Amino acid sequence: MNNLIISLKNLFHKPLYAFLSIFSLSISVALLLGIQQFDTSIQNQFENGLGNIEMVVGAKGSPLQLVLSSVLHIDNPTGNISYTEVQKLSKNPMIKDAVPISYGDNYKGYRIVGSTLGFVNIYEAELLEGKEVSQSLEVVLGNDVANKLGLKLGDTFLSSHGLTENTIEEHDQSFTVVGIYKPTYKVIDRLIITNLASIWDVHHHEEEKEEIHDTHEHEENHEHDTHEADEREVTSILVSFKSPMGLMTMPRNINAQTNMQAALPKYELERLFQFTGVGVKAISWIAYVILLISCITIFISLYKMVKERAFDLALMRTYGASNFQLFCIVAAEGIIMLTVSLILGFIFSQVGLQFIISMFKSQFQQDIVLTFSTPDMVQTLCIIIVIAMVSIVLAILPILKMNISKIISDEK
Repeated sequence: MNNLIISLKNLFHKPLYAFLSIFSLSISVALLLGIQQFDTSIQNQFENGLGNIEMVVGAKGSPLQLVLSSVLHIDNPTGNISYTEVQKLSKNPMIKDAVPISYGDNYKGYRIVGSTLGFVNIYEAELLEGKEVSQSLEVVLGNDVANKLGLKLGDTFLSSHGLTENTIEEHDQSFTVVGIYKPTYKVIDRLIITNLASIWDVHHHEEEKEEIHDTHEHEENHEHDTHEADEREVTSILVSFKSPMGLMTMPRNINAQTNMQAALPKYELERLFQFTGVGVKAISWIAYVILLISCITIFISLYKMVKERAFDLALMRTYGASNFQLFCIVAAEGIIMLTVSLILGFIFSQVGLQFIISMFKSQFQQDIVLTFSTPDMVQTLCIIIVIAMVSIVLAILPILKMNISKIISDEK
């Protein structure tokens, strides 16, 4: 305990050195732990959101955009495709499930997705209360939606056109809440689920209004048959296969022989992580540079202390203190700074992650469940501790070479 008190007094004797060492080291710890945890959390969140979806079929465009919009629901769709394509794919003997989804509207920023019960099965969602959709303009809420918006069974609301909240382009047909799902911690938690008929009916009603308005404006007297003129469309199809053979052959055939595109979610996300991995590595290298600088600061601080207090250390040595005891006194200062830095670095990383998550949620209406890889975290902490301990040991090595008689005589 006496050694610890001496070390603390030494630290407070020159607080600026201690502060700079602790602050810089804690920043590097925060960056390393924070970026590692955020990267792991994002990858787990995205991969968890795939469910058993092996292929997505949609309009031509960017395959990554198709996956992000139709599977993770954080981008705009590439367009629409004919509903007859869903029926064709469903009859293919290699396909296990072909689940159509259609969207383009929202309520207070939460997307309204029209689909079948197959969509619910992808995420293994179970009802917390109420029932599944059975007719047009009924909806079941994801758990996050119900909690954030305070909607209950029987409540009604008007949807807005587009995927961002607005009150200018509201539809005049109201949806009724008939069910709420239990939390799944997957993408369905932040969606409003209805059937395809609801999406078609809302937009068909809007088209009828526009046609009637155009008729009065141009004083035309001919009849409009919108049901025949309007072919039913969906945004995309979520596909799973009976065997790997379908996964190997169908995407290429669809891309080459149809006006649609097929994207493989796992492949596209791997490509995305490769791109983001460059940024993660860049931030990690910056953190390691800061770590080296902070360890050099610790080294300089302790080395100066050993040199400046050589006489005090020499006196302690003459009064019976061993080299090991002196070593422990000085090393304790570095260990205290390292321990405080690790604690502060962890706190800084969590505060920073919460800030990033809040920004991510405000933009994409999506919570991120923070997770981390224990082996990676342990490896990072070991690297930090080893580098810091090396700098501490190097700083106090002069104690072992100290000429006690010369130091005392020079001081006299």
